[in-house]
Amino acid sequence: MDSAREHIQSELETVFRRVFDDDELVVSEATTATNVDGWDSMAHVNLIIAVEKQFGISFSGADLASMRGSGQTVGHLIVLIAAKTSRA
Repeated sequence: MDSAREHIQSELETVFRRVFDDDELVVSEATTATNVDGWDSMAHVNLIIAVEKQFGISFSGADLASMRGSGQTVGHLIVLIAAKTSRA
């Protein structure tokens, strides 16, 4: 992983810890909703809002749709953030 993606992942981990109220939470690119206690549909909405605020971005409907199912990984989220922040 390049340094830009590592920086995004580090920032995301901070957001995840805040949203899920878990200072010990560690996320990787492979992390999915099933790996995080409390990551349900409401937590997902809160997470997306927190990510948008943290990175100063807005996700489109297509972005949100791409996060469903197998696309719901931290790695996919990193790719979306990188593209929207020009950190790719």
